[in-house]
Amino acid sequence: MHSGMFGSEHAALRRVTRMRPGLFRRTANLTESHKAALHSSLIETERNERYSGFTMSAPEQSTTRRVAVYCGSASGTDSAFLAEALALGTAIAGAGFGMVYGGASVGLMGAVADAALAGGAEVIGVLPEVLSGSEIAHSGLTRLEVVMTMHARKARMVHLADAFLILPGGYGTLDELMEIVMWKQLRLHAKPCILINTAGYWDGLLGFLDTTVTAGFLKAENRKLLEVAKDSDEAVGRVVKGGP
Repeated sequence: MHSGMFGSEHAALRRVTRMRPGLFRRTANLTESHKAALHSSLIETERNERYSGFTMSAPEQSTTRRVAVYCGSASGTDSAFLAEALALGTAIAGAGFGMVYGGASVGLMGAVADAALAGGAEVIGVLPEVLSGSEIAHSGLTRLEVVMTMHARKARMVHLADAFLILPGGYGTLDELMEIVMWKQLRLHAKPCILINTAGYWDGLLGFLDTTVTAGFLKAENRKLLEVAKDSDEAVGRVVKGGP
């Protein structure tokens, strides 16, 4: 446990010092106690830059309630995936919600955005700078925000949204899903996190999470932080019932 903890802190220190050239050279003559204090300060800076309490607090002031949608930039091999993305965008607009998502025009991401826009919804995309020069950015959104990092993208989406709905996707979607539920476990937010289990896509993941409870790595009450809906109408209906 300790080696993993120190390993992650050392990795964070390396990331911070890469952003502050010459730091190690300037600390060559410091005492060990001063170096330890500097190390702690840098780690705290890294944590604050990634996990800002402000960006994960109450959503941005708006008369429109917004839901964040996490999903793949591919359409998948089952036509049910694309159909559900279109249904979700339509349901979001029909409920009078705005939508926040990753800003792409392709795959399920593009489909849900297009459907929400077609229904008259406000749609905000949040795209990391590394992808801003590509051709995947959606050009027809209500607003497209470009942020510096993937971490900033996720934090910004949390700040803008009142709930999180998850469609099928790959590594990126899994990363967003797991982090937003972990943040809820840590009480960094108290917003609904709802998995839409299209065509049983998430059955394997849900079975794995049950295994983590049985194995003693996840508390049963925390397992319940991730809700499951059979389709988009059910997921959006839960957000509607939750109210502001």
